[in-house]
Amino acid sequence: MSLPVAAWTSPVERRKPADVTELLRIVTDPTPLRRMPRAPKIPLAPAQERMWHAAAAGYSADWNVARAFRIRGKAVNITALVMAIDDVMRRHAPLRTCYPATATGPVQVVMDADVARIDVRVVDSFAGELTERIAEFGSRAFDLGTEVPIRARVYRLGARDVVLALVVHHISLDGQSLGPLMRDLVTAYLARVARQAPAWQPLPVDYIDYTLWKHEYLGAYEDPGSRASTQLRYWANNLVGRPIPLELPYERTCSGHRDAAGAMVRVHLDADIHRTLLIRARQGGSSVFMLLQTAFAVAVSAFAKSADVTVATAVSGREDPLLADIVGNLADDVLMRIRLDRAADMPELLDQVRRAALAAFANPDTSNPRLLRALPQDPNHPLFQATLILQRDDAAPPGAPGAGGLEVSEVPTGIVRAKHDLEFGLTEHYDHTGAPTGIDGPFLYPTALFDPETAERFAEKFLATVELIATGYTGPIAPLLADAPRRRPRRGRTRPE
Repeated sequence: MSLPVAAWTSPVERRKPADVTELLRIVTDPTPLRRMPRAPKIPLAPAQERMWHAAAAGYSADWNVARAFRIRGKAVNITALVMAIDDVMRRHAPLRTCYPATATGPVQVVMDADVARIDVRVVDSFAGELTERIAEFGSRAFDLGTEVPIRARVYRLGARDVVLALVVHHISLDGQSLGPLMRDLVTAYLARVARQAPAWQPLPVDYIDYTLWKHEYLGAYEDPGSRASTQLRYWANNLVGRPIPLELPYERTCSGHRDAAGAMVRVHLDADIHRTLLIRARQGGSSVFMLLQTAFAVAVSAFAKSADVTVATAVSGREDPLLADIVGNLADDVLMRIRLDRAADMPELLDQVRRAALAAFANPDTSNPRLLRALPQDPNHPLFQATLILQRDDAAPPGAPGAGGLEVSEVPTGIVRAKHDLEFGLTEHYDHTGAPTGIDGPFLYPTALFDPETAERFAEKFLATVELIATGYTGPIAPLLADAPRRRPRRGRTRPE
């Protein structure tokens, strides 16, 4: 049984050390990742802090990660499927972890595997109502202090046709967790069908090991020489004085509780543009991600009418091979402040974005809540309003048979949540030979703030700038900062949904 789960790994997340200094730091690091002795209280990992504070403020459901998989081809053993979910929860502690508040801050409490079982209901359904039912199921908030952060439901369309809906809170799972999670679920299901326990290789470390090691590695903020303090100083110095918030062309403004209900515009860059982006990136010692971030900064600047913009992306936090197969939230946001008024032409802007990205990747461990407390800005304003994440999906070799005679395909959940004002989630596609086949994905926006026409216009501005960069533009930046009229890109396209 094969699963249509992308590699969920971007060129950014697979980054090499930024320079020789960073390489030496990694090579000589005195605190390698390892099994750690358990502390009486397990703090949150830095990557979890933002989600916890958002949930405490009433935004828990905004961070639900919902996926649905249709399983067909032979009779589906639902009993075995439910047992497989239990097996996966046993294997991956974050799926049975609660996050209560204490007098010294939030902590991780891992529940015993014999206690932390979930009720997996089986519901008879039909295709016409499926998306609506999955959306309702996936939109319910978790109480992180008392509930395990996973839910599952089976929608039975027929004896040989079921849909498994999984909902996990982002505090316990990131994009790169989906691959190991689904692989382990398939392994466990096939074992349970054969009336056996899954024969997994033991994980070399678990998420609690990672958390304790990360805190040991960063040190205390009270120590001015610690990595934690050094990174916080970098961000505080880098971001001071920036315009916040950016004045985007909102149709409406929100007061009180932010509504994250969203819509999307599908964007697509074809194989030719993808190929030329790769060529230009190699010529400039850059990456496709950095070229896309440059186009994103131009589009944000044009719409905000500001030559000083801060945009964000995510880093995976999985540089150590020991972390490759664990389920948990290791990914976190990093910011890039781009001064378009300090770049006379496109080569200068590309170089500025490259340097900003490398510096951000070298300082990935300061959580948003802590940084927000350190900056002289209104805490009601977000650290950033615009984010672009690039993932990579490599096609499997043709003709790979499915295991167990089952066909599995991902189906839409009907859930669109826009946690930020402007949000691209793009994926690079490569065929089984490694040749580029295009870049696509959703541009998400909150419907409480923008009308569809404005969202389309922003996506088109971004695509037009990407195409300009791909074709080798080396001219001035200033003309690009005009909010361009609506156009139909030649090879990139948008499609509202």
